[in-house]
Amino acid sequence: MVKSLSSIIFGVLAIAAAVAAFAFLPANAADDVEAKAQACGACHGQNGASTAPIIPIIWGQQSSYLYKELHDYHSGARDNPIMAPLAKGSALDDLRKLADYFAAKSWPAPHPAAAAAAPPEAIAAKLEQCRLCHGRNFEGGAPAPRLAGLSAEYLLASMQSFADGERTNNLDMPGFMKALTDAERETMAKYLSAL
Repeated sequence: MVKSLSSIIFGVLAIAAAVAAFAFLPANAADDVEAKAQACGACHGQNGASTAPIIPIIWGQQSSYLYKELHDYHSGARDNPIMAPLAKGSALDDLRKLADYFAAKSWPAPHPAAAAAAPPEAIAAKLEQCRLCHGRNFEGGAPAPRLAGLSAEYLLASMQSFADGERTNNLDMPGFMKALTDAERETMAKYLSAL
């Protein structure tokens, strides 16, 4: 109950902050991608580190993936009480510019230069399937997003939403995620977040 209440409060505050940031942009800055990107920082962080583990890092993420997600919020193919209204209130060209702007940034969460631990044996073969789209080091590539270094909470929530059929804006992910057990999804999320 406490977690649900705090999530609701956080969501309301995030919506208010993002809407306020967009609403108070000067008229001449309405088309300025940097000014719009500042509004995104209310949740996704001003320096690329998101304000909560459940919010994804967008700095250095794949442009094609960012644009697809923004487009899907804009069209209604994907829903979120914060992102959908913001995307629907923007022109597709502005969403493309935002995607390119954030993709050009450096990934904000570098880990120390240490060799990554081998994946747990129970999920190693399943992770090989992930590499087909998400890249050898899980850093993404058109059109798949970077997974390496995203928080375990965000990754697990995304995997679960595909498994539950709540998120349907990708044709391959729901079936793959449904085939995994809860424990496998959790182990994968923890492994990927540590990369």
